[in-house]
This record gives sequence, C-alpha cells and structure tokens, in this order.
Amino acid sequence: MHVLFLSLSCFHLITIMANSLSAEQPLCHADESSALLQFKQSFSIDKSTSSDPSAYPKVASWKLEGDSGNCCSWDGVKCDEDTGHVIGLDLSSSFLHGSINSSSSLFSLVHLQRLNLAYNDFDYSRIPSEISHLSGLVSLNLSSSVFSGQIPLEISKLSKLVSIDLSFNVDSSNSGLLKLEKPGLRSLLQNLTNLKVLRLNDVSISSEVPDTLANLTSLTTLVLENCGLRGEFPISIFYLPKLQVLNVRFNKNLTGHLPKFHPVSPLQYLTLSDTSFSGKLPDSIGNLHFLNVLNFSDCYFSGSLPVSLAYMQKIELLLTNRQRIYACMLFQQRRGWSGNSGTSALISYGCYLMVLQKWKDLTVVEMNFSITPFLECAYCHQRGHWKYHCPKNGYLSASFSQQFSIQFCTSPLSTIRPSVGFTASASTLGPDLASLSAQIS
Repeated sequence: MHVLFLSLSCFHLITIMANSLSAEQPLCHADESSALLQFKQSFSIDKSTSSDPSAYPKVASWKLEGDSGNCCSWDGVKCDEDTGHVIGLDLSSSFLHGSINSSSSLFSLVHLQRLNLAYNDFDYSRIPSEISHLSGLVSLNLSSSVFSGQIPLEISKLSKLVSIDLSFNVDSSNSGLLKLEKPGLRSLLQNLTNLKVLRLNDVSISSEVPDTLANLTSLTTLVLENCGLRGEFPISIFYLPKLQVLNVRFNKNLTGHLPKFHPVSPLQYLTLSDTSFSGKLPDSIGNLHFLNVLNFSDCYFSGSLPVSLAYMQKIELLLTNRQRIYACMLFQQRRGWSGNSGTSALISYGCYLMVLQKWKDLTVVEMNFSITPFLECAYCHQRGHWKYHCPKNGYLSASFSQQFSIQFCTSPLSTIRPSVGFTASASTLGPDLASLSAQIS
C-alpha cells in the first residue's frame, strides 16, 4: 500500500512538472515556424541599419535543430500559452536589411496581435496591402525602417488596432518617405475606433486635420509632427478625455488657437512649435495640472502671459544628466507678448531652467525663481525692473535693447555673460553681491 501511494505521488508530481513546463513554453505550430524561417531568409544582416547600442540580430537564434526547434523560444517571438500560435513578433533593432513584398510569409501569421519591425532597413519597400490579413493586430510599429510610398488603405481594416507608429521613415537627408494623401488620414481612421496611440511623424499628409479625430475617445497620444498639415486645427481635439500627448510641431501652415481648458484635462505634453497657432494664451491653461512639457516656440501668440502660469509647479522638461530631473518652461516668441506687470511671481516657482527668447516688449515688475540656476533672455527687448530671487551658482545670459534693471536678491550668480550694451560697475559684481542694477542701452 505504501509503495502504491509513493508511485501515485511520483506520477502526480511528474504530471504537475510536465504541465508547468508546457505552460511556460507552448509548442510552436510547424507551419508558423516555417513561415518565420522564410521571413528570416528574405533578409540580410547589416549592422549599419541601426544605431541603437542595444541592437542585435534576433533572428540568429532561429533554427529548427536541437533545443532551438520550438519557435516559441526564439528571440522576438511570443506564442499564445494555450494554442501555441504566434501572437507577437518583435524584431525591432535587429539589423534586418531587405525588402518586404506582397508574397512575404509574414502575412501568413494570421494570429499575430503585435508586430514591431522598427529600426531596420526595408530598402524603400511599400507597406504591402496584404497587411490586412493580420486582422487580429492590436499594435503595429513600422517606425524608422525606411518604408516609402502611400500608406495602404487596407490598414483601416485592422479594426482592433490600439497603437499605430509609422513615424520617422526618412531618407538620408531626413526627408519623409511615407505619404497619406489619396486616400488621406480621414479614410485611414474610419474604422480604427479603438486607437489609443497614433504616431505619424514625417508622414506627408498635406491636408487639414480631420475633425473625426475627436471621435477617438480612447486616444492618449497624438503625434502629427512635420506632416505638412494646413488649415484650422479642430479645437475639439483638445477636449479628448484621455489625451496626454499632443504634438503637431513643424507644420507651418497649421493654424489654430487654444481653447478654454477643463480642470480635468489629462494633458501632460503639449507642443505646437513652428506652427501658425495664434491668439492669446487662456488663463485656463493653469487647469492643466498634469502638464510636464509646454512648447510654443515660433508661434504667433500675443497678449499677456496668464497669471495662472505662476501656479503651475509641475511643468518640466526631462533632460538626462546624471539622472537629475530638470524643470523647464520654454517660450520663444516671434510676435509681441507682454508680461503681466501686476504679478509678483509670473512663472512657476521651482523652475530649474528658464529660457525666454525673441519676446518683444516684455515688461515684468518682479519675477521670483527661488531655485532657478539658469536664466536666459536673448533678444527679448525687456523693459522695467526685474527682481530675480536667485540661488547660488545661477547663470544669466541676456541681450537687451531698452532701459532695464535687474536685482539679485539672494546669492550671487556664479557666471554673468553680458552681451553688448550691458553695463555694470566692478564693485557690483563682488562676492557679497546683494543687488545689481544695470542700465541697458
């Protein structure tokens, strides 16, 4: 009886171990492993195709011999734990070089849900319309891979897509290779109602922004940088309930103005630089409590800076410098923008880096930057008296053209780089500096 119990226990243990191993590593289907090998053989390995230091030829592990015979164990391949079907293929930064055509074995992997071919060189291939065979795709990333030509309308049939990234397909001169013109963006999006992420940097769209984008209520990221957009930007897009990232920079013929922002807006990143957005900044911009990056450089805004900017303590630009997080507010202005002379603190406390460039007739009575070590005011034409609460090791770079005075109220700046016209006596620059007043010619 004891022997029987021991035998049954061992059998049960072996069964559990076998099931565990099976769950960890499903067995690949033979037709899918064959399709993957055919796909591998259609490319050469060229290490010049990616500058990513972590890049390596993932397909080098793909072989049928020995312990590597199961394609579910291959680099970049993910299989469904229950069915063994290939549901994920990530060959990003794999040094692949060659073309993809309509007969590619890739399109026989009909169970694919995620496809990432970013950072390879597909030698100016067009995106084949057969991509519509992958009807289960939820994520498609073909960025930075030298695809060219018109984006096929068949992508609009992939109704389960949550994320599309076709960005940065450029030639050696950084000119965009992909276009979305006939049919255009409106047609592409007609069935993609589940989209959360849309990145089309450097895709030539050359049209107005369709207002149907505002129907994508799950959208969190919208990047239409350098797309040749024109016309009025639909204000309704700003009200998308989950939108966190909005980037439409480098579209010089794109016009628009900012809306009245709701207090519940989740926007974290907003850049409209190098567009023709104009009008006044609404005071409701202070409602963007989650905003980290705000860039309006080279736009056409006018009027006064909203007082609400003084209370936005989360605005920051992330820069990598020994893991330190720098906060930044960056405004470059081509047209008149006057400061609000009645505010004692115009821009947020806690700002690490302040850059104000090309502002005309900027008048500020007092600006408090309690921990700002770097302030640059180039070609701004400031007037009046600025009071600068500066920390130790601060830095001032300025180019002024009208009468102006500035007072440093705490520690002295470690460096003052005056431009032409800056006058100050030597005694004011001593180690015990409490204030500095200079006349600017």
